[in-house]
Amino acid sequence: MNRNLILLAIVAACAGCTRQQTAENDINAVEAVNVAAESAPSAENAQPGEAGGLPDDRNLVGEGPIDPKSGQGAGQVLQIYAALLEQGRLAEARRLWTEGGAGSGLSQRGFAEALGKYSEIHAEIGAPGPVEGAAGSAYVQIPLRFYGKLKSGAALNSSGTATLRRVNDVPGSTAEQRRWHIYRIDVQPPL
Repeated sequence: MNRNLILLAIVAACAGCTRQQTAENDINAVEAVNVAAESAPSAENAQPGEAGGLPDDRNLVGEGPIDPKSGQGAGQVLQIYAALLEQGRLAEARRLWTEGGAGSGLSQRGFAEALGKYSEIHAEIGAPGPVEGAAGSAYVQIPLRFYGKLKSGAALNSSGTATLRRVNDVPGSTAEQRRWHIYRIDVQPPL
């Protein structure tokens, strides 16, 4: 009987220790979150590759099937563009501009030379703004930031917006015209 009481006392003491240790772990976890929040980079001091380089608009992009005609569909095109740049597939990236790449304002060779000066290029793509229409077309602006390195070793850190355009579903328009294409990219400093 004494043995059972001793065993019960040990179990009770250990349970109390576990509750106190769990409470201390919870307090430590809350303190760690607070410290991380205080030291999180802001858009003003974000370094290439760190979070915080785009406006904090607090609008989450929904998950699930994406309508290719929506702003999120345009965002996907911009993500593909950034991935192609990152992989050095510049001819394919240029074709995502309007008019089969001519909308970039550069010839295929000029485009390759302009972007060939980077040893690495990455992008952060923000949430698309509202889709707006004008003259049979739809437009959407999307915040973005490019970061990486030039072949000289200098850092790349440019941010601004991309405007994508698609022709609305009007009679006579082609499937290609009804897809989103990059219409303009305004980043500072320019790429």
